Amino acid sequence: MSKATKLLHTRYRVNDLERTVKFYREILGLEEIRRHKSPRGAELVFLKAPQSEALIEIAYFPGSGLVQVQADLTHLAFEVDSLEGFERHLARHGLKYSDGPTTSGTGTVFAFIDAPEGYEIELIEKAKE
Repeated sequence: MSKATKLLHTRYRVNDLERTVKFYREILGLEEIRRHKSPRGAELVFLKAPQSEALIEIAYFPGSGLVQVQADLTHLAFEVDSLEGFERHLARHGLKYSDGPTTSGTGTVFAFIDAPEGYEIELIEKAKE
């Protein structure tokens, strides 16, 4: 029996490729791995978090209409060392959390920010052991 063995990437389609790539690079610190045009004509940029293998594929495909992200549709989650420190980083860029920080019953703390197009980004500070 064949089965999927590894998550390689997740794709998010956007209206403004450069604005979104800038957000992921400057705000989240992701690294741009590669960019190219797909056979269908979509412009693609692949990004990666420093300690992750899986990629995020940001796609601009104007032929399919405007992206309209519904509330609570999907989100990406990233681990951060300190939500307090990340909040200061956001403030330097004129941004703030859209929800949280909230502490879970296990002591893990999480907060959300909104990426361009309205995609949610969850930031998680794991409980100290």
